[in-house]
Amino acid sequence: MRLDQLVAFCSEAGGWYGPLLSTWHLFGIATNPRRLACFLAQIAHESAGFSRIEEDLNYSAEALATLYPRHFSADEARRYAYRPQEIANRLYANRLGNGDEASGDGWRYRGRGLIQITGRSNYLECERALFPRSRSGCLLASPHMLAEPLYAAQSAGWYWQAHGCNELADCGDFKGITRAINGGLNGLDSRLDWWRRACRALALPDPAALHPSSLSQGEGATASAAVAAKELST
Repeated sequence: MRLDQLVAFCSEAGGWYGPLLSTWHLFGIATNPRRLACFLAQIAHESAGFSRIEEDLNYSAEALATLYPRHFSADEARRYAYRPQEIANRLYANRLGNGDEASGDGWRYRGRGLIQITGRSNYLECERALFPRSRSGCLLASPHMLAEPLYAAQSAGWYWQAHGCNELADCGDFKGITRAINGGLNGLDSRLDWWRRACRALALPDPAALHPSSLSQGEGATASAAVAAKELST
């Protein structure tokens, strides 16, 4: 994929060309344009058009009570409102390899990168993949590294490959990819819109023509327990 094609897909993505190029080759995404189109669609949605690479969790009381009713009662939502660090520590406590609320792991290992890598266990797996020769625990010790462009992109590529998304893209299972990344189908319309834009930029047919059954495939797909745990509202 050329830089002009990437900019045509999303102008904000232009500054990411170097990190993305290395990621595509490192994780087998560059082998065909279908993988590229699906990957771009998913990371564009997850990062709000390449504008957000770190989860801030600055929620209102109403948003907390609506999005995470299992974690915040109405009274608790009012108490935690607009306190992102405390929200993260409660929301992600005892999940994804994190310690309890007092440990601070929820905020320390909150979502970062172009595919929001979340939780201590996912950070540890990502560290082992990106820094295989390091025994220093560099990513666990410095989780903010995933907000740096190179590692924000490469962490997304690692997660994509590790969860079989290249193979899902090869057969046009866009729903399956969405489940693998999200644990459900949240934001599917937005993801599909980005997919169409990526196909246009890469001179591919419209997804409806390329994979006419893409929205009916993957009904039996299952996410890993770690991925499913990301869908905290259920």
